Amino acid sequence: MAGNSRRHGAVRKSKKGPIAGSGGQSRRALRGKGPTPPAEARQGHPAARRGSGPARRDPSRPPARNKGGDQAPELLVGRNPVVEALRASVPATALYVALGIDADERISEAVRIAGNRGIALLEVSRGELDRRTGGLLHQGVALQVPPFGYRHLPDLLAQARESTAPLLVALDGVTDPRNLGAVIRSALAFGANGIVLPERRSAGVTAVAWRTSAGAAARLPIAQVTNLVRALKDCQASGFLVVGLDADGDTTLDDFQLALEPLVVVVGSEGRGLSRLVSATCDVRVSIPMAAGAESLNASVAAAVTLAEVARRRRS
Repeated sequence: MAGNSRRHGAVRKSKKGPIAGSGGQSRRALRGKGPTPPAEARQGHPAARRGSGPARRDPSRPPARNKGGDQAPELLVGRNPVVEALRASVPATALYVALGIDADERISEAVRIAGNRGIALLEVSRGELDRRTGGLLHQGVALQVPPFGYRHLPDLLAQARESTAPLLVALDGVTDPRNLGAVIRSALAFGANGIVLPERRSAGVTAVAWRTSAGAAARLPIAQVTNLVRALKDCQASGFLVVGLDADGDTTLDDFQLALEPLVVVVGSEGRGLSRLVSATCDVRVSIPMAAGAESLNASVAAAVTLAEVARRRRS
């Protein structure tokens, strides 16, 4: 090897004179030294000098919300949603109350129910509660709840069929949680038996939806399905009439003949309405009569108008 031998050609010559080889040291230097150890395992690193390992989380502080949003707990805010959730025995782990707020009967009831159920009561500053809730209008109170427990569609259908006039609401691509919360609130008010949501491209029951529903999400079963078209076909197989709200519908809500038969009202997204496959699956498409010049209604408003009319017809 060049540099280690005295034979001819073993020593490279240059203008500055002969240069000895490395003896294989450069080749060995190219080999990796393995993965970089964690900070607390490296000598001289501040984390190693602290000797505390990974930072410890305050047990009274709710864990950070993961990006997937599937398993992280939610903070339900607002006095009405919080007290409604506690009345409905929604599982909860902590009740946050801001220091110095004007406590009304809802705050008193929330604190009493939380105490009776063994839920941790944590008093924090208003600024801290603002930080934890991300600036939402919390009214001085927040309830930490686990991820929403969705029902299975067969169970929802079976429960709905037990009522005199079964009524379900399905949402197709409604991505605004405030719209979802408003639809849940209207569905409960006008006698619906449950909500059907697709898993993808749709809002879920988050803290924002909880608050907008004013606690109605605690009293109305909600099913989440992987494929809305397949779920609607399952509803049809169970004897439900599937009615889609569509501005270009076959008939108007005024002319549509409603009866006590099982009914599924499908509400489209805020922008494009019903998707093509969902529209094709509906038994009938119904439009809401509006004054000239009006283009469309918000998804939650359209749902409320339709559900109110269904309830009125069924009362008659």
